[in-house]
Amino acid sequence: MALSTQSADYQREMADRLHLPFPVLSDEALELTRALQLPTFETSGMTLLKRLTLVIDDGRIEHVFYPVFPPDSHAGEVLSWLRG
Repeated sequence: MALSTQSADYQREMADRLHLPFPVLSDEALELTRALQLPTFETSGMTLLKRLTLVIDDGRIEHVFYPVFPPDSHAGEVLSWLRG
């Protein structure tokens, strides 16, 4: 699952266009972003989330990967952590 601060309409279009195999949730009102104090940045008048990965088990955040760099090898880093 992914989270973004852009609108639900934008998320649906983007997920369809990119053929994403997972849902993308909208936090356009920044409620979750603020509650969890997630890292953001401003551009073109928008507040966007910085890349991060939350490992959540049974509703509890077990681990946070931040910053995500380099993004092209991050999935392997997460899989390694999960297997460990």
